[in-house]
Amino acid sequence: MAEWEINKGIGRTVEFKGLKAQYLFIFAGGLLAVFILVVILYLCGVSQIACLVIGVLGATLVVWQTFAMNRKYGQHGLMKLRAMRMHPRYLVNRRTVYHLVRILKSKKR
Repeated sequence: MAEWEINKGIGRTVEFKGLKAQYLFIFAGGLLAVFILVVILYLCGVSQIACLVIGVLGATLVVWQTFAMNRKYGQHGLMKLRAMRMHPRYLVNRRTVYHLVRILKSKKR
């Protein structure tokens, strides 16, 4: 008879080697982009050593930056940072106080 283990991770975010949530996609996408860049450079005739150096440096940079962002911003921090940048820093009202008072008086009548 087959034995089934209980999945106790229901409702949790996916985690791989400490990377959580959107950082997994950034990590995988970055490494894929570096790989495609190396393949394109190799097909264009760039030397193998240059392609290897670019690939290793690019992959190292992607891994380092992804883990650094994961440590700095946490699971939802990067999305919060993007949302914060979408909001204006301050609101500007160019109407004079006299004009605003006049509008309020006309609404009361």
